[in-house]
Amino acid sequence: MENIYLYMIIALAFLAVADLVVGVSNDAVNFLNSAIGSKAISFKTIMIVASIGVAIGAVFSSGMMEVARKGIFNPGEFMFSEIMIIFMAVMITDILLLDFFNSVGMPTSTTVSIVFELLGAAVAMALIKIGADGGSFTDVVNYINTSEASKIIFGILLSVLVAFSIGAAVQWVSRLLLSYNFETKPSWVGALFGGIALTAITYFIFVKGLKGTAYSSEPLDILGGSNLQVFLEEQVTLIVLVSAVIWSLLAYATIVFLKANIYKLIIIVGTFALALAFAGNDLVNFIGVPMAAYSAFNEWAASGVAANSFPMGALAQKVPTNNWLLFGAGMVMVLTLWFSTKAKNVVKTSLDLASQSETKERFQPNFLSRGFVRTAMLMSQMSSYMLPNSWQDKIEKQFQIPEANTPKEDAKDLPTFDLVRAAVNLMVAAVLISIATSYKLPLSTTYVTFMVAMGTSLADRAWGAESAVYRVAGVLNVIGGWFFTALSAFTAAAIVAYLLNLNIQVMFPILLLAAIVLLIRSSVAHNKKSKAVSAEDSLKRTGSKSVQGVIHESAGNIANVVKRGNRIYTNAVKGLAKQDLALLKKNKKQVDKLSDEVDDLRDSIFYFIKNLDETSLRASSFYINILGYLQDMTQSLEYISKVSHKHINNNHKKLKFSQIKELKDIDNALEILFNETKAAFDSHSFEQIGSILNRKKEVFDLVTDKIDKQVSRTRTEESSPKNTTLYFSLLLETKDLLTATMNLLEEYFNAHDADVKPATINVVDEKKDTLNKFEKK
Repeated sequence: MENIYLYMIIALAFLAVADLVVGVSNDAVNFLNSAIGSKAISFKTIMIVASIGVAIGAVFSSGMMEVARKGIFNPGEFMFSEIMIIFMAVMITDILLLDFFNSVGMPTSTTVSIVFELLGAAVAMALIKIGADGGSFTDVVNYINTSEASKIIFGILLSVLVAFSIGAAVQWVSRLLLSYNFETKPSWVGALFGGIALTAITYFIFVKGLKGTAYSSEPLDILGGSNLQVFLEEQVTLIVLVSAVIWSLLAYATIVFLKANIYKLIIIVGTFALALAFAGNDLVNFIGVPMAAYSAFNEWAASGVAANSFPMGALAQKVPTNNWLLFGAGMVMVLTLWFSTKAKNVVKTSLDLASQSETKERFQPNFLSRGFVRTAMLMSQMSSYMLPNSWQDKIEKQFQIPEANTPKEDAKDLPTFDLVRAAVNLMVAAVLISIATSYKLPLSTTYVTFMVAMGTSLADRAWGAESAVYRVAGVLNVIGGWFFTALSAFTAAAIVAYLLNLNIQVMFPILLLAAIVLLIRSSVAHNKKSKAVSAEDSLKRTGSKSVQGVIHESAGNIANVVKRGNRIYTNAVKGLAKQDLALLKKNKKQVDKLSDEVDDLRDSIFYFIKNLDETSLRASSFYINILGYLQDMTQSLEYISKVSHKHINNNHKKLKFSQIKELKDIDNALEILFNETKAAFDSHSFEQIGSILNRKKEVFDLVTDKIDKQVSRTRTEESSPKNTTLYFSLLLETKDLLTATMNLLEEYFNAHDADVKPATINVVDEKKDTLNKFEKK
């Protein structure tokens, strides 16, 4: 029994490393999104700056891990054995919870998760103790620091409302003054903005990044024997005013003499500041619990008292953390920053919601998002009645985005938003977190940075009529996830603590193994999902400006639709023949994915047409027709897959052998047709399409013959209405699938034929001209 606690300490050490990895993957969005979104500097430079900030912040981290020791519960009320159960439950729950959010690409708060896990596990153990002693439920307050939990909940609400509102207000004013042509403004404008922004960010570095460290409490001769913490608290106004003057002058010199972009400097310093603060203050969320457990183990081991009889009042004392341990934790965080694909996934969610340009919306609108958007539009209309037209015209001019003559193929390289918005994001987040820290308000870094980014997006008109309901739905999903974090962290940690308390020697290895298995499974699933996203047969938007270019670029999409359509049809027939519900369910998902990709291509028609040369407008008609036929094909496949799944899922009678055989005959004919079509488009041998079209009547006659046979069977021997309905539905939809396919082939054949003939004539004319010139010489 004694060795079980040593094994738990070893397990907690490994869990601490895992928690660092999943924690950094989640919190990377806090300090990376502004720099990555604006593309002010290269990605490599961003990562280097962030890595330096994380490394320094970790080394200068507050070595006192009070939150894990005594911030949520009263350690003197628990015995060593109970404390170890609480800590183990917290770490297992924290890793799985954060990994879940990382896998779905949703940013959440590591602070809230660790606090509510500690609270949930501590409440569970307190209730177990109270039940054993015959006490009442109200005795829980003796074990739990209830004020801390209420402060965290208040912090969530405060973060969401304050950060969003102030971010929107500051961005609106900044854009009104600077416009999108900020680089053409006088030097003093950029210098003043830079001075204010850099003052806010550097003060944030001191208040949030260094004030809470162990070094800030040491007396300094330069401050007359006072320490940094006292100086920052007492001289706020002086520090801010002096910093603003110095930074404004330096910014002006940088712009005028060095010809440097002050906005890029703001983004670099801001990224460093947020990374520094993250590592310096949030490190406790990852290693605080294992360190507290290690301290408790040392106290208990030295006491010689039984584990269930040794009270843990010693945890209430401050114990500095080893600097080498902090350095090691910092290195793990830096490596995670560079190599975690899940971190990139979380950052992408934030950037997509804040994007100024077209992006694929990943969230579906709901009644709340629609209601918010309608309310905002109504308020906008009311304000337009209140402001004079001349004012409205001036405001519109400042918010007018310059036309960018960027080719479609280079559009993916454009920044998500400009340098002004990135600078405002960093500046406002730094100010809010600094103020909250000064007044000891529990604002979450994640909540502040995310909601500021969303507020500036709204004020910058990134959420237009085309995207507002999707973006608002995304924000509501993220906010809902934050509250889900608190609830699920509390509940899960309580359950795990209860299970460990039942029999720690049995449940400890079982739960630890379960956590490891779930982490591995999550990692494998994430890798599969990443590969699926970049699969070679996924559909790609065309960026060509000519008919010939569209013909060749669209060929790949058609080949992939035909390939996947062939597989979907075959699986539908196979699933009906074998009554394989799992195969039909998987097939239904595959056709839904294909349909979504085709819809995405159709959604980009506007941008495709805008990108065309005036001399190549014929390409738009061709491309629109092609997409229409592709959509017809996917709708037919969708219907075939849906009715097949529904028939088997409802346990209806199996199709007759003759019906299955006839469907296989059609499937074989379609397979030959689709394979030849795919080969023609893969090799760009469009002249082969003619021979495929010549067999059009043959394939249609085959389907018609099967329909006639089923009519005859229905009149004489068929006894199942459901089978008859299903079979006719499959055959008729197969005819529609063939019609759409043949129409697509005819469109392609005619377009290619029309495009090749002029090209051939031009080549002949060129040869004639060359021959005439030679004869003259």
